[in-house]
Amino acid sequence: MKYLLTLYAEEAGWSRMTEAQKQQGVAAYNAYSEALKKAGAYVAANRLQPIATATTVRVADGKPQVLNGPYADTKEQLGGFYLIDVPDLDGALSWAARCPGASHGTVEVRPIWEYTTS
Repeated sequence: MKYLLTLYAEEAGWSRMTEAQKQQGVAAYNAYSEALKKAGAYVAANRLQPIATATTVRVADGKPQVLNGPYADTKEQLGGFYLIDVPDLDGALSWAARCPGASHGTVEVRPIWEYTTS
């Protein structure tokens, strides 16, 4: 079953890190991605651009409203994701706990609603 691990963290935290800390963080994410691939659980992953680049769209009264910035103002921002394929929720939670993002932010685990065509 596929699960989406969404990674939330304080975006400004990255800018406060030393160059050595940033390199250590990138290495941790690379190692985590390789572990997912070796386990056959990796489907996709990516890091998102800063929230200042976000655009929000919603439709009200049939008219699209386009706003700069994220939908909600929160302490932590969505910074990236992993899409994994594991047998069950316990497996997804185990991978989420191993994610480097869990040590400096929050990792939300949600099952993918897979559509079937009939």
